[in-house]
Amino acid sequence: MQVVSARNITEQNQAQEALRIRENSRRKQSQTLVQLARSKTFQQGNLNAVLREITETAAQTLLVERVGVWLYNEERSKIECINLYDVRNKEHTLGNSLLKTNFPAYFQALEEERTIAAENVRNDPRTQELSESYLSVLGITSILDAPIWLEGHLVGVVCHEHIGEERQWTLEEESFAGSIADFVTLAIEANERNVVEEALRQSEAQFRAIFERSSIGIGLIDMKGQIVDTNLALCEILGYSREELYGKYFTDYISIEREHLKLYKRLMSGIRTDLKRTSRDGLQPSNHQKQLVERHRIEIERCCQHQNGSLVWTHISVSVIPSSNGEPEFFLAMIEDITERKQTELKLRASQEAAEAASRAKTEFLATMSHELRTPLNAIMGLSQLLQQEIVGSLNEKQNEYVSCIYSSGEHLLAVINDILDLSKVEAGKEELLLSSLSVADICNYAIWTVRDRASEKGLQLTYKIDLEADICIADERRIKQMLLNLLTNAIKFTPAGEVSLVVKKVPQGITFTVSDTGIGIDSSQFQFLFEPFKQLDSRLNRQYEGTGLGLALTRKLARLHGGDVTFTSILGKGSDFTLFLPNPEHSENGEDETNEIDETEEEASSTSSSSSSVIPTNKTILLVEEEENTATVLQDYLHTIGYQVKWIDNSNDFLKQVQSFQPNLVFFDLQLVKDVHILNLLNILRKEPYREHLPIVMMTFREPLEEEIAMLPGSVDDYLIKPIRILQLESILMKYFS
Repeated sequence: MQVVSARNITEQNQAQEALRIRENSRRKQSQTLVQLARSKTFQQGNLNAVLREITETAAQTLLVERVGVWLYNEERSKIECINLYDVRNKEHTLGNSLLKTNFPAYFQALEEERTIAAENVRNDPRTQELSESYLSVLGITSILDAPIWLEGHLVGVVCHEHIGEERQWTLEEESFAGSIADFVTLAIEANERNVVEEALRQSEAQFRAIFERSSIGIGLIDMKGQIVDTNLALCEILGYSREELYGKYFTDYISIEREHLKLYKRLMSGIRTDLKRTSRDGLQPSNHQKQLVERHRIEIERCCQHQNGSLVWTHISVSVIPSSNGEPEFFLAMIEDITERKQTELKLRASQEAAEAASRAKTEFLATMSHELRTPLNAIMGLSQLLQQEIVGSLNEKQNEYVSCIYSSGEHLLAVINDILDLSKVEAGKEELLLSSLSVADICNYAIWTVRDRASEKGLQLTYKIDLEADICIADERRIKQMLLNLLTNAIKFTPAGEVSLVVKKVPQGITFTVSDTGIGIDSSQFQFLFEPFKQLDSRLNRQYEGTGLGLALTRKLARLHGGDVTFTSILGKGSDFTLFLPNPEHSENGEDETNEIDETEEEASSTSSSSSSVIPTNKTILLVEEEENTATVLQDYLHTIGYQVKWIDNSNDFLKQVQSFQPNLVFFDLQLVKDVHILNLLNILRKEPYREHLPIVMMTFREPLEEEIAMLPGSVDDYLIKPIRILQLESILMKYFS
């Protein structure tokens, strides 16, 4: 009898088979990881190619149908699929996305767990919210997801998706999935590094191209002052090759002055101060490198020594380039050749100096000619006035006509001289306005009264109308009178018959004075020349009229000096309208006038009649201090004739002695003498004597005295007369102090 023993080893065989399968899977996973680690695709740095290899390899190793790589967007509001491999179709796709707000449990699990191994996606609380909208639609029953971490931050997930019966994931598979996620991290890091390196290479290439091709010389200098690198432009500026300049001291080629060393010390001191502040505040030096370069820069213009010995003018800008730790490492010198510009500047400066010299010469010439012309005019106009007064005997009708012609010709010449000087002063920017609040009615009455005789002589109707609201204007009194008189005189001169009118209106921006006439008008082709100095319009109608063409030019310049302007409309043969506009002032001055001018004009003096009866001297004495003999003769003869005792001296040597001996009641003093410091001292001494402190002193001048000239004579001068002296002006002064 035989005994047979039998044992069921099925379970043992199954266990051994499971162990063998598991061991094969582990070996396969290990080989896959080694294969990925050795892959040349990783070395190439192409992220898309690396992800394709990772997803394919992972799908083949874990025997799943789909493997996808999902990354967070910049706002971290969702994850987006950047590569999904489908084994059945052997295709790679991308583009799906999952919103974080729709699947909070899943996104929370990604943050907290090493892997998400879900055997049943419908029942697993971590994935069940994905089932209806995503997993079940694709037939996915089990998933193995491994989060992707980069520099301590969750950036995405690698999803292994199983289709079919539920699958129980082993620990080895979870570990493999985590390793796959690590490989994705390495791929992302390599890609970012390659992007940075490529950008750096491009930046360096661009910088080198700019460095080499720049038309401005560029030099890199170490902290010892030695040249490390140069571009071709700098080599051309200095005349040396790059090899010849390398290692040489930069200061050997430029002239350094003491103040440049101070700039260098201040530059380095400022950098070290910034570095200490950066260290104290715990900031990264790299964050401040750009600010350091921009803030710490010195710029100078210096001559450089060319190899051939010539000097090259350059503009040099030196900045500091910090190292990675923020310490100064190099100087960057930008050198621009400005020799041509400097030569141009020198030419311009020479031209400017020549122009200024010409302007000074013109001013001096005009001043000299003004004095030289006015001096004989004093005699011509003064003596003709004495003849008109018939002081030395009566004149017949023809003689009166001649004398009047002499006087009016002198007036005309004087007006031309005044216009030339005024225009020159305005163009030179030396005209200063004395603005004050003026009565529009008074200004207009004065202007109309002054020109009424001229209008009457031609049989013209002269009218004016003032807007009730236009009661006050702010202007220089003398200049606004001059502007209105120029416009009215022109209108009368060019109007053979008809009417001349002045209309004043208040407008929102200021006030307008419009002078209208029914005269010859102006051809439109001549409009452009109307306000040009010394320009007579080319019209057969106006050639018969005298004039220099200065009046309108001066009027517009004075108007613009006030902030206003002069405009016009005209029709040839029918007449013209000229409008003077003065703007509203930003603030009003005091209501009282700042100047005390005599209302009588040059025109008034042309019709002088003997008014000496209004000045009745009672043994009054006048001391006349005048160096010009003709002027003294006119004044002395006239004053003697109307009953004054006059003492004339032509210098100031014995001025105080004459005052003490002659005991004058009034002194006429020439401004040219008053400018002498010695005379100023004499006047001040005179004013300090109690019995002479109220002695009237009248200054005689060729023009309106300037503010600085008046300020130079504090309390010394009571009044002034403008040469050539008119009889009416003189009598006005006499009445003022002897009435």
